[in-house]
Amino acid sequence: MAYLRNPLAWHKRYVEGIRDMPSTPSSIVGRAGHTALQHFYSGTEKRVAIDLGLDYLQRVPDFEIQFGKAYTKAAQRKKRLTMEKEYLQAIHFYLERPPRHKVLGVEVAAMATVPGLPLPVKAISDLVVVSKVERGAVDIVDHKFVDSFNHLGAEKPLFILQAIFNYYTVLEEFKKPVRRFILQECKKRKNKDGRSQMRRYVIDFRLCEEEFALFHRLIREATEDLVHRKHYLPNPSDMFEGKNAFDIYRLGL
Repeated sequence: MAYLRNPLAWHKRYVEGIRDMPSTPSSIVGRAGHTALQHFYSGTEKRVAIDLGLDYLQRVPDFEIQFGKAYTKAAQRKKRLTMEKEYLQAIHFYLERPPRHKVLGVEVAAMATVPGLPLPVKAISDLVVVSKVERGAVDIVDHKFVDSFNHLGAEKPLFILQAIFNYYTVLEEFKKPVRRFILQECKKRKNKDGRSQMRRYVIDFRLCEEEFALFHRLIREATEDLVHRKHYLPNPSDMFEGKNAFDIYRLGL
């Protein structure tokens, strides 16, 4: 996705290995939530898991946070307190009635060589669990902490692409049929009408023949584009790294 959005920013991060762009408060809160759930599903007591997620958040240095208009130290301290409050609220929403799984792997990082693709694929799966719908198969579970639920559900293209990356790597790692990709969205802000803070989407890989074909085509053509690319161009409209990439291009770096 980074390559498609902004080739110059992609080259800087993934080829040159320069990772100097600060992260948004929302993404850091999400990582803290993932840290808590990683420990919880590894068997850590709920209260301890929550504290470990908070500890991660508090250890992130200021220079790694994109504070936006919070320029002063006082404003940045206030923003950090807001981030902590948001994290604690979100993780309590999730762990109030956490989804139960028979967990086989937590934060499973793996690579896979896929027939027909010129490069191996890599992915990290939040959870690999025993499938509840097919004996002998596994499901992949992904957690997302969001400001609002997405309106496309399981049809969101980014979810489908992520699911297939995870499919191939989990298939390679566990040598078992991979049946479903389950997305658990947790809304960080409390619903005023009392509706659930959790929403679940399911991608059944048996029904994704067209999506697999599209995935293969996209990876092949992106790789071909990369092989023949002579210039890494910036995308000034990239809301995350547009200005930084354009400055690098302007300065000829």
